[in-house]
Amino acid sequence: MREVKHYYAGEYDVIVVGAGHAGVEAALASSRMGMNTMIMTMSLDSIVALSCNPNIGGTGKGHLVREIDALGGEMALNIDKSFIQSRMLNTSKGPAVHSLRVQADKKLYHTEMKKVLEDEPNLTLRQGEVIDIFLEDNKVKGVLTRTGAIYNCKAVVLATGTYLKGRIYMGEINYESGPDGMFPSIILSDSLKDKGFKLRRLKTGTPARVHRDSIDYSKMEIQPGDKEVVPFSFLNMDKVFDKEQVPCYLTYTTEKMHQIIRNNLHRSPMYAGDIDGVGPRYCPSIEDKIVRFSDKNKHQVFIEPEGLSTKEMYVQGVSSTLPEEVQLEMYKEIIGLENVRFMRSAYAIEYDSIDPTILKRTLEHKEINNLFFAGQINGSSGYEEAASQGLIAGINAVLNIRGEEPFILDRSEAYIGVLIDDLVTKGTDEPYRMMTSRAEYRLTLRQDNADLRLTERGYKIGLVTEERYKKTIAKKESIEREIERLKKVQINPTMENNNIIESLNSSPINTPTTLYDLIKRPELSYDSLSVLDLDRPDLLREIRLQVETQIKYEGYIKKQMIQIEQFKKLENKKLSQDIDYNEIKGLSNEAKQKLNNIRPDSVGQASRISGVSPSDINVLLIYLEQKRRVERVGIDE
Repeated sequence: MREVKHYYAGEYDVIVVGAGHAGVEAALASSRMGMNTMIMTMSLDSIVALSCNPNIGGTGKGHLVREIDALGGEMALNIDKSFIQSRMLNTSKGPAVHSLRVQADKKLYHTEMKKVLEDEPNLTLRQGEVIDIFLEDNKVKGVLTRTGAIYNCKAVVLATGTYLKGRIYMGEINYESGPDGMFPSIILSDSLKDKGFKLRRLKTGTPARVHRDSIDYSKMEIQPGDKEVVPFSFLNMDKVFDKEQVPCYLTYTTEKMHQIIRNNLHRSPMYAGDIDGVGPRYCPSIEDKIVRFSDKNKHQVFIEPEGLSTKEMYVQGVSSTLPEEVQLEMYKEIIGLENVRFMRSAYAIEYDSIDPTILKRTLEHKEINNLFFAGQINGSSGYEEAASQGLIAGINAVLNIRGEEPFILDRSEAYIGVLIDDLVTKGTDEPYRMMTSRAEYRLTLRQDNADLRLTERGYKIGLVTEERYKKTIAKKESIEREIERLKKVQINPTMENNNIIESLNSSPINTPTTLYDLIKRPELSYDSLSVLDLDRPDLLREIRLQVETQIKYEGYIKKQMIQIEQFKKLENKKLSQDIDYNEIKGLSNEAKQKLNNIRPDSVGQASRISGVSPSDINVLLIYLEQKRRVERVGIDE
């Protein structure tokens, strides 16, 4: 093969490598903040591909989507255009864990996002394979493509998904490939290794897609969408979505299927030792489920449509690496799939990723200026986790170029802050998935108040319009005004009023009581008390929800705010990147090693590093105080 001739192809401020969920958010943020941006993808047909489950949101993940939206990202707007079913999860529990989850028409989701990229004025969308990154004096200078094109730039965001040395596994066979039969990125992986990057292997899997007409739905439980659709984007909260929703279905595995799997475990590349990569603990293959939960004689399986223009159905809960003929045999033992016809087989994909602890909380490499990483290359899993990182990486690439202060969300401000802090501080040995349990302050970090928490931050960096910002301010004022009004509206203990209160399964009142105090009762709600509220204003559902939540959980929220204040104190105690922790007496040897490796930017971050004990934190606090006193003496002299 003849050597490819290199040529100069142009210059950009920011180049984003990869157009998955991380890449598009990074590129849109960069271009909308005024930077001349290029996004390069292996295939224009794989833009924001929903290569696994065709849904957006879910427990914990829905919070991320709402936060992306509040900051001016695109994911929520795009899924509102392309959803085919919408459900609010965990409604029987408190609002802190309510999570919106919607099924997407995967083709429409791709098409609509591609339109957005094509229409963005400062953005160039290009198909091509980046095979190298040019560095000079530990700073990004440009990229090289497989066709020999050299593009100069000021910053690069690597958002390569599962493409880096992607390898598909299915029984005894394995071969180089990206997801969904796309080409893998082989050369870039080797280029990163040549530059000293330590890459490790991770794994994820996906189930088979089956033909809709081969399913017996009469044996399954229908899973309809919600009657009242709640949009993902706050910009659409005043819109009515009356589109007909497509149902999903619930069915179960059988003991006969489990036995087929047990009989063929030796043919699974995971159990045969062929796969080196570590898979996601919270999304196990069906083989893992059968082995780990051997006492269970059945597991849930959800049948979900992939779109309106296809008859492909996604079989959630049955990802597998078993040979194709075994898959066909065992799928037919799922209730309702006795005559199933495959359209795509299940497989696992193994790929290269970095150790995210080499990154700052801006997602910039600690030693290479203006080189950012986002998405699955950082060890995360999921579309929402990737999009969150892409948005933050894109924002900070722009701020770096401008020489402005970085944009960092901490754990008390957003689920995005929890996600990134976990990755860069604790690292991960398996694909990281966001869950509500990872957030210490989840009562204040609800999905319903993401706009109130973050819109102003998005406005200040230039991603949220003036109109949207004013709309959020008006909403906030409306909530505060209504809460104050409810504190003044008194309900007298008349027989008529008490009859109404008792009809709502609540105890009668003996003295005049405000509507504010009545709403605090668990069994009563803002809407159920409307019959007693003669001067009640006509408010949007989202405002009514905020009013009720803030009233009901006032005491808990106040306690959490005190916890956040304590958290902030440690976060505000900054640590210089030049500290040699080996020189600090009193630190344990493990703490010295971990602190020197991760180089936390605050005592708070240091406290979350595995191996750094509370006594080590006390040593750091004493060190900072001694340093402050020495500096103070120097100033006085």
